[in-house]
Amino acid sequence: MGIFKLRNIGIVAHIDAGKTTVTERILFYTGTTRVMGEVHDGKATMDFMKQEQDRGITIASAAISCTWDDHTINIIDTPGHVDFTIEVERSMRVLDGIVAVFCAVGGVEAQSETVWAQADRYQVPKIAFVNKMDRSGADFYDVANQLDDRLQANKVLFQVPMGAEDSFVGVIDLVEMQAYTFPQGHVSRGEIPEQYRDEALKWRTELLEKLAEYDDDLAELYLDDKEIPEDLIRNVTRRCVVRSVITPVFCGAAYQNIGIQPLLDAITAYMPSPLNKGKISGVDPTDADDTSLLRHPSEGDPFCGLAFKIIHDPYVGQQTFTRIYSGVLKAGAKVLNTTTGKKERVSRVLRIRAKDRKDLKEAGPGDIVALIGLKDTHTGHTLCDDAAPILLETIQIPEPVISVKISAENRKEEENLGRAIHKLRLEDPSFTVRYMARTSENVIAGMGELHLDIIVDRLRTEFGVQAVVGEPSVAYHETITTEVLQETKLVKQTGGHGQFAHTIMRLEPNPGGGFAFESKIVGGAIPSEFIPAVRKGIEEVLEAGILADYTVVDVRAVLIDGSFHAVDSSEQAFKTCGGMCFKEGFKRANPHLLEPIMSLDIATPDEYIGDIVSDLNRRRGRVHSMRRYRKGSQKIVAEAPLMAMFGYATTIRSLSSGRANYAMEMKQYSPLPASLQAEVLKKAHERMNGR
Repeated sequence: MGIFKLRNIGIVAHIDAGKTTVTERILFYTGTTRVMGEVHDGKATMDFMKQEQDRGITIASAAISCTWDDHTINIIDTPGHVDFTIEVERSMRVLDGIVAVFCAVGGVEAQSETVWAQADRYQVPKIAFVNKMDRSGADFYDVANQLDDRLQANKVLFQVPMGAEDSFVGVIDLVEMQAYTFPQGHVSRGEIPEQYRDEALKWRTELLEKLAEYDDDLAELYLDDKEIPEDLIRNVTRRCVVRSVITPVFCGAAYQNIGIQPLLDAITAYMPSPLNKGKISGVDPTDADDTSLLRHPSEGDPFCGLAFKIIHDPYVGQQTFTRIYSGVLKAGAKVLNTTTGKKERVSRVLRIRAKDRKDLKEAGPGDIVALIGLKDTHTGHTLCDDAAPILLETIQIPEPVISVKISAENRKEEENLGRAIHKLRLEDPSFTVRYMARTSENVIAGMGELHLDIIVDRLRTEFGVQAVVGEPSVAYHETITTEVLQETKLVKQTGGHGQFAHTIMRLEPNPGGGFAFESKIVGGAIPSEFIPAVRKGIEEVLEAGILADYTVVDVRAVLIDGSFHAVDSSEQAFKTCGGMCFKEGFKRANPHLLEPIMSLDIATPDEYIGDIVSDLNRRRGRVHSMRRYRKGSQKIVAEAPLMAMFGYATTIRSLSSGRANYAMEMKQYSPLPASLQAEVLKKAHERMNGR
């Protein structure tokens, strides 16, 4: 089976749109599974983590391979909850196409827009599938219009439904102009019923008009009112999808086994192969200015791949999920990790089917496989042939916004807690941990309350660590607002060699730029071997915090002068002095706290809008817009500080009698009002002092 018959696709959606159910039906109809797993009973093949089964949601992106019409389809089922957006982000980086699933009732919801934007960033072609057409309130055409209004999808309907809600019986294929019904889940083709014929002709005409914009041959046949071959329609559609200029739209009801086989046909017919995606560019690791290196999806090119996910399997150890872009990778081969500069041995190459695995002798371009034996390879690292090094674009890691203190129940458990946290950090780079020496506690941070709940649950169930967990708190940042010049001398004489270091540095605000360090030392005022130690001393202060125990961000430190002692100066002395100088200068540079601001997307019946907006105002929230959601309902787009949003799920249920719902995701960090900063710092100091 050639590379042109390989499809690497993701199933993406807002939470509860039914993407895992769609995937389960795909696995069943491709013969990958013999029984349809269901989300509601915890038996979905793709939701194999205990936490996914308990909660009925997808948490980790799962990879699985199946075959349809002589094609191999690698599927990644991704989470819909915003707390696990890293899973979508890293999947998008390695996929060739996505099926975006939309609820026929909910339409384009908040996380739908987020994953669509992620796909746009990585230029991933898309197919849309409007699911749950059997649900009360289903409106296929309204959802299709939302694709253009909210996502600028340039949608083209390739199917229209026959009926809706209880009367939904099947779909009409606008290419073949056939009616599809699904008795007992099997496909039955037939003539289009009379009552749907005019509607089908109308949308077929629009389909052809849209495609005619992108192909002269099709346009000529259409204008001459001649028969247009189905193969021509499919070929033009495929070229348009590969170029991401249109989004074909399909529909069905996955839970009722309606519409899955035609969706599989569309995946094989219209989604790109690795050949269509073409070459990938990278950087020469020995020359960062050389961005002209290319790798083609060919076995003849040197091996090159990107590690995009780490899973610790109790049976085989660390699995490093890798997308191969070029060349052939054989089991037992040595590869270069260009990101770290280290060589690693791949002991096994596995084809993964959710919980099951199959050993491969080798894998080629386009494959998504799990590698066993890699010890120092993390998310976003490039693997390649050491004779032809290349560094690929890495994966964006979102900023954690919420944290909790966590400690072991006793000293014996401390080592177990440390090992478990290390493994979880490798798996999930959006989860971070800091050790606070002042309190001998770990502070873990993540994307939301659910994210941290899952982390703690996994520590207890998977790793057997009984941890003591504090209350969630906001992960504030510390920064400065003015420029200062700071001079610091470290002079210690303790008998024998003393410690001497002298640094003069300028601290500047660096909004949105993170931490930056620059040395302008000339003439050997500070020996070059001591300058990295100055930076290291500063970086330790960044992690520990200065105003409190919050991470310091968005500061540029410029080392401009200093002096040293031929005997008493050392790396340790300059490391200590660098940290002291930065800390003293930071306190003089009008420091303040930054707080995470969350973007809110609230769906509510009209009668509760006033109460919900009033409540948002009390939370320092700002409403940006309101738009029609569906009849009698509105969507409120707003923002509010995270510190005011704890417990919001309970509040909004109470305000709307349980009828409103919302989605919340990180938007940006903004200055905390001065009136609140003193209170936040006071509580932080009490926490740090153990009160």
